[in-house]
Amino acid sequence: MKVMYLTIELIIGFFLLFIIVKFVGKKIINQITPFTFIAALVLGELLGNALYDDKIGIFYIIYSMILWGVLLFMVEYLGQKYLAFRGIFEGKPSALIKNGIVDREELKKNRMNINQLQSLLRQSETFSVREVAFCYLETNGSLSILKKTKYQKTTQEDFNMPIKSVYVPVTLIRDGEVLWDELNDLGFNKPWLEKQLTSQGISDYKNIFLAEWLEGDGLFVQTY
Repeated sequence: MKVMYLTIELIIGFFLLFIIVKFVGKKIINQITPFTFIAALVLGELLGNALYDDKIGIFYIIYSMILWGVLLFMVEYLGQKYLAFRGIFEGKPSALIKNGIVDREELKKNRMNINQLQSLLRQSETFSVREVAFCYLETNGSLSILKKTKYQKTTQEDFNMPIKSVYVPVTLIRDGEVLWDELNDLGFNKPWLEKQLTSQGISDYKNIFLAEWLEGDGLFVQTY
């Protein structure tokens, strides 16, 4: 009897879930916003907990899922009709890099540090901050990157250019702290670093927010 009852609940839950996802839209699958991410989790929890709780009958499963689906649809509908409502539930992209400069205040607002930004950039096939003209943190946590003109993709074959060696940029200074291990691995020392900074008019590395070394392109520095 319990097996038959569970079978009926699973079938009903399966089709209800299918209908709600089709009804609300594909955004809940891609989890475009923090709200749709949480909504998808709660929807799964509602169905899962209801199915395996003996005290909850089929009526409560149907009621809870339909109510949640209606609420989701209302939020999506109001978001399409009213811009202010959309901003509350979907949020807005944050410009983390503007005109090649990392916006430290935007990083703080989004509870991010430079390490996390560099990690996300690398996951987007961007290995140096110097390559980026504009970078936006989207509402779903992904990055949208517009590279500077000279770093935008072109095929060397189109220009009959010789193939050049590829180097990975190395962070030497982060948040005012020198990464001595990285410096030593490159075969450089403190006098070399001081000379590089002096040539750019910087006397104290504690004033530096980020410094990267790239073979063939030199030292990129952004101060506070």
